[in-house]
Parts: sequence; C-alpha cells; structure tokens
Amino acid sequence: MGKSVYIAEKPSVAQEFAKALKLNTRRKDGYLEADSAIVTWCVGHLVTMSYPEVYDAKLKRWSLDTLPFLPKEFKYEVIPAVEKQFRIVKEQLTRDDVDTIYVCTDSGREGEYIYRLVEQMAGVKGKVRKRVWIDSQTEEEILRGIKEAKPLESYDNLSASAYLRAKEDYLMGINFSRLLTLKYGNSISNYLRTNYTVLSVGRVMTCVLGMVVRREREIREFVKTPFFRVISTIDVEGQTFEGEWRAVKGSRYFESFDLYKENGFQKKEKAEELIEYLSEPLPLTCEILSIEKKKEKKNPPLLFNLAELQNECSRRFKISPDETLRIVQELYEKKLVTYPRTDARVLSTAVAKEIHKNLNGLSKYEMAGPFLSDILQFGSHKGLEKTRYVNDKQITDHYAIIPTGQGLPALQAVAPTARQVYDLIVRRFLSIFYPPAVYQKVTIVTKRKEEQFFSSFKVLAEEGYLKVTGVPGTKKGEDAGEDGDNQDAGLFALVQKLRKGMQLDVRGFQIKEGETSPPKRYNSGSIILAMENAGQLIEDEELRAQIKGSGIGTSATRAEILKKLIHIQYLALNKKTQIITPTLLGEMVFDVVGHSIRSLLNPELTASWEKGLNYVAEGEITPEEYMVKLERFVQNHTNGVLGLNNQYQLRACYDKAAGFYQKPKVPAKTSEKKAAKNRS
Repeated sequence: MGKSVYIAEKPSVAQEFAKALKLNTRRKDGYLEADSAIVTWCVGHLVTMSYPEVYDAKLKRWSLDTLPFLPKEFKYEVIPAVEKQFRIVKEQLTRDDVDTIYVCTDSGREGEYIYRLVEQMAGVKGKVRKRVWIDSQTEEEILRGIKEAKPLESYDNLSASAYLRAKEDYLMGINFSRLLTLKYGNSISNYLRTNYTVLSVGRVMTCVLGMVVRREREIREFVKTPFFRVISTIDVEGQTFEGEWRAVKGSRYFESFDLYKENGFQKKEKAEELIEYLSEPLPLTCEILSIEKKKEKKNPPLLFNLAELQNECSRRFKISPDETLRIVQELYEKKLVTYPRTDARVLSTAVAKEIHKNLNGLSKYEMAGPFLSDILQFGSHKGLEKTRYVNDKQITDHYAIIPTGQGLPALQAVAPTARQVYDLIVRRFLSIFYPPAVYQKVTIVTKRKEEQFFSSFKVLAEEGYLKVTGVPGTKKGEDAGEDGDNQDAGLFALVQKLRKGMQLDVRGFQIKEGETSPPKRYNSGSIILAMENAGQLIEDEELRAQIKGSGIGTSATRAEILKKLIHIQYLALNKKTQIITPTLLGEMVFDVVGHSIRSLLNPELTASWEKGLNYVAEGEITPEEYMVKLERFVQNHTNGVLGLNNQYQLRACYDKAAGFYQKPKVPAKTSEKKAAKNRS
C-alpha cells in the first residue's frame, strides 16, 4: 500500500492537518513525512497565467494592431518567487510510492484553482485524488473532512468556473487595459502633465470605480431643499412632549402646493401663517384624537457572513475590509472561528444539530459565561434547526462565520483588534439563542382646530438579545440609536395614562427648519456591502430577479479589489474615517470607460458574468458556452473602441472633474507588468 499526500494552501494549515492525523512526522525542506503519509503545502498561488509575450515576443510591445489578444490555448508558468516550493510539491505529488492525494487547499473556488494549476503544471497522473472540504480547522472537522473526502472529479465544475474567472479577468484586463491606454493614455498624461499613464481596467474593478464616482457626482449635483416643520409642545402634569404637524385629510393645507411632503412647508411664511392661525383663541389646548399602544418585537440579526463582518468592523473599529479579512483568516487558522470567505448568514441543519459543542467550548471564554447560563435556561439551542438562523437552501459552499468554541488559548497571542473581532463574532452568535428585544410603543394623535399633530414614544421593555449585543444608542450598542428609543421613563409612564378625548394644554408652537441631505459617501465597509448587493442597483426588474444573489466579485475577492483601486490611486481612503472618494485620475478613467466600453461600469454586466460562473459551477452551462460569450464580448468591444474618435469630448469631461481637485498627485510611470497585475 502506497503513501498518501496531503497538500494544504499554507504551511500553518499543513501543520494542523499533521497534528489532527497524529502523524509522527520528520521535518523536511518544504514538507513533513511520516511512514504512511506526506504533508506538503503551497504558499498561496504557485502557478499563474503567462503574459502575452510568452505566446509571441512581438506582443511585448503594446500595439492596437495586435488587439484583441484571444489565445486558443492558455499558457501557464510557475511564479519565480515560489519556484523552489513548486519543485518540492511536484516531487511529492509524483513520487512512485504515493498512490493517493488529499487536496486540502481552502474550501472554495480560489482554493480549488490553486491546487488544479499545481497538478496541471506538475503533470500528476495515475493517482487517486480526493477533495477535503471543511468549514473550520478544528481537529474534529479536519478528520471529518478527510473521512468524507469526495473524488476530486466531483469538483470539476467548480474548477472549470475558477479557470474561467481567471481567463475572464485576464482577457478583459490585458485587452481593455492595452486598448484604452493606447487610445487615451496620452491625452490623460498630457492633461495631468505626467510622462506616461497606463489605464488599468477590469471586469470587477472598473465597476466598483463606477459606483464610487457616480456617488461622488450625485453628492456634488445635489441641491439642498429647505423645509419648515411646525411642532407643538404639549403639557402633561408639568412634563412636556412634542407633536409634529401633518397635512392629513381634513387639514386646511391637505394636498396644498405649499407643502414639502405632508409634514412641512417649502416656505417659512406658510409655517408662520399656520402657527398664527392655531394660536387663537386662547386658552391653547388640544384634544387627544387617538392613542395606540402596542408592543414591537425586534429579532436578533442573522449571523455574520464576510461582507457583513467587514462592514461592521469598518464602522466599529475603523479598519479596512482587507484588514478584517486578514484578522478573521488568522482566527480561522488558529481554530477559533469557522471558514471566513462565506456569503451565507445562516447555518446548515447538520451544524445546528451539533451546536451544543460550540456552546460548550465557549464556556472557557470568560465573557460568554453569563450568557451561556441564560441559553441553558432557555433551552433554545435544542430547537435551533427550526429557526430562521438555519436554512440549507441559502448555503452554497460554507455556512455563516461562528466561533468553534476551540483554540481559546491562542486568543492571548493575537492583537487587541483581533480579540475585538472575535468578541463581535461570539456576541452575534450567542444572540441568536436569545428572545427578541421588546419595545413598548405609544402613538398619540392630537387635534387643534382641524389640524392634527403626531407623537410617538418608544421604550425598551424587555432587553432580549440586546443583553448580549448591547442596547442601541449606548456605548457598547450594536447599532446607532433609533429615533424615539429609550425616552424618559417618567414621561412614558404619564403618557400611558392618557385616554382618547382628553384635553391637554399646549405650551406653544415652534418652527423647526430642516433641509434634505445628499447621499452618503461609501466607506470601506458599506462599499463591500454594496458590492455584495449590487443586484439591487439594477433597474430592470427581470434582470434584477435573474441575478439575485450574485453581486460584484465574491466574498474572497472584494477586499482585494478595493485595495487595488486604492493602490493604483483611482480611489482614496481616509484611514481615520474609512471614507472612500475618487481621485481625479479615477474620475478621468471613469469618463474614458464611460465613453468607450460603458457596460464595464454597470453592475448588470459584472453581476451577470458572476452569475454565469455560478451556472458553470452548478453544471447548468458548459465552459465552452461561457468562453464563446466571453470572446465575443472582448472582440466586439475592442472593434467598437478602435472606431471611436472622441478625445475632444473627453477633454470637457476632464475639465469638469478637475474643478473639484487641487494640484493632483498621480502615480509615476507604470510598467506594463505592473499594470497587468492591477487588472481585476
């Protein structure tokens, strides 16, 4: 019987597999060996796609005559910096005494691609290959993954989609970056007074740039509209509450052209006119027209997927999505949390049935102690699979990010921010076992003459899950404060006594001036969420439904795409606030793309490509069908741009954008290879 090779994505992960298998290994250069098994590792990607000049030396020089570049067969090469480790891995995979290979790279499309390229370049033949698919790096999960490993062929469709994603990014990046650089690079350089400008264009990257630039321009073009609300101050046994006037049916101003919506006026004079009318006769009183009391329940939120966690960490800790992914990956490798690159916010039925193991493990985490006592009392963990937090249909590769309950000693060795992120994940997880928060809500409608005023009160009656996550509006609260939450309890008690038909004194009326607000700029977290939910930006209802669930990029790539855009200085990130804005160069690239390959800026295109890749992964369309569509897209758009002569139009666009910037700082001369690396 031959040996088995276990190949992981990183040395640290390989080490965990060796420990879980209880192998008595000898440390070799680039691998571990025992009597029955070998454990080796990649260091991320070992193989990459070759540049065009590898196909033909003439292609090193950028020329419109050589576009589009659409190779019949794609070429790959070992990355020079990791060539030594590739040779070591190849040697182990092709050994005569090895009969079985266990593929233990990360359980996702990218992990699949990393191994398949290695196997392809190493020329592996005649071996049994099994795919290990795990959700965490606990010993129990590793052993389960090995025991239940499926033949590698079971993941051929996923592998095909991974290859296609890379080909898509490559063909669009190479062709469109060269095309637009040759066509418009000089005009941008002349405008910015730089030596040379390379335009980096990509399927995902350019779309994200479009989202940020469009938002910035919406803010610039926004015209604030002032409005004037009339507020009554109503007396209840010496305490007061406010009522907001609304022009409902019966009002003198119902459906008036003077209104701003139904609760304000466009002009102050009209608000003053209303106050004058209401101020007579004396005494100033109002009648309670209606009073409604009800309880309002707020359920614990769904669990974290990567995008939600990145957004929350950006908001709370002011860290970038890239940093959040790095932290949660570290927590995963230290066995503390489950697989991070997930889009799901729910658990599987199988995990739900074993959830007591996660809870038991957390008993050693000091913060969790009191909450675990509550959960034991509730008994809520027993029926978890019947709740909205468990749904097998909403899971593709992996379930939501939750604590494993293991690896807790390692928590002392991580940075303070990593401990905060872990605590956030634990609290979100524990909260789903708690009952809803319950608010007491009272809505009062008062009447003076024929005009009605509306008041609402809301206090927290039962803490529920907020005991774990924190009460909104408090320092440790999960969310920003909600309007009307946690009002004065004394006043609320008085309001509870009020009844329909009662007369109350009015201390007076005042005008509150407000104005409409422009859209908010994206921050590093909200842009990740916007990428995930890009389908919502699509106006066409049928198309929106078609690509539901497919956003821009994937959970594994979104942070990296954002990082690239900042690195090549198309976007700027304020590290203190995490606010994202475009640069002048970014706006100019946006205008170039908008006047040449406009569809690259649209979420419809990017999300539909991503949906296509999912169809390949699910076996609904063939890789050949996908490639035909891709090559046609590149061909048609290349030919379209070659026929354009629109530099003069673009000059006006540059001028318009430049008015919002001071002396721009732009990147120095960029080499072709650097540009190619920046494609998405």
